[in-house]
Amino acid sequence: MYQDLDEQALAISCSKKDRMAEEELYRRYAARVFTLCRRYTDSPDDAKDLMQEALIQALDKIASYRYSGKGSLYGWISRIAINRALNQIRRKRWKTVSLDLREDSIPDPTEEEMALIPQEKLLEWIARLPDVRKAVFNLYCIDGYSHKEIAEMLKISEKGSAGMLAKARKQLKEEINRYLKDTES
Repeated sequence: MYQDLDEQALAISCSKKDRMAEEELYRRYAARVFTLCRRYTDSPDDAKDLMQEALIQALDKIASYRYSGKGSLYGWISRIAINRALNQIRRKRWKTVSLDLREDSIPDPTEEEMALIPQEKLLEWIARLPDVRKAVFNLYCIDGYSHKEIAEMLKISEKGSAGMLAKARKQLKEEINRYLKDTES
């Protein structure tokens, strides 16, 4: 019965503290929220903790959710998860690296070269980025936030956000080029 509920009906049932509806919400969204959290942390255990915290917070605040079309419930939950991940990064008291915004001399890989790289390799390289670079890269390239929005979320300047993204891209290009060179040999 609960698996047939649309997002709006599921949210309404959850707001009434219906335990079965809450379990259905968890079943529907846990894996996707875990994957999202995994992009912001090095550890699967930390990602699982973030996922659980985000879903608990979503259930606690479900009465404030406003349906705005299909997919909006996941969008709302993912925003909670991203904010939790960013708070965790801030709590680590990370230090901002220098912002050398000069264009790097590493060529961008071609589409053909990118097709040769397994997706799990790319995810591994993204996971190895330093916390702030990883957060900016994920927020900008994957989640679609602007540098202004990222700056507000991370409490850095827009220029700082752009600098972190440039550093992350440079680091990823180095990994890609190293991988391509190693596979040619």
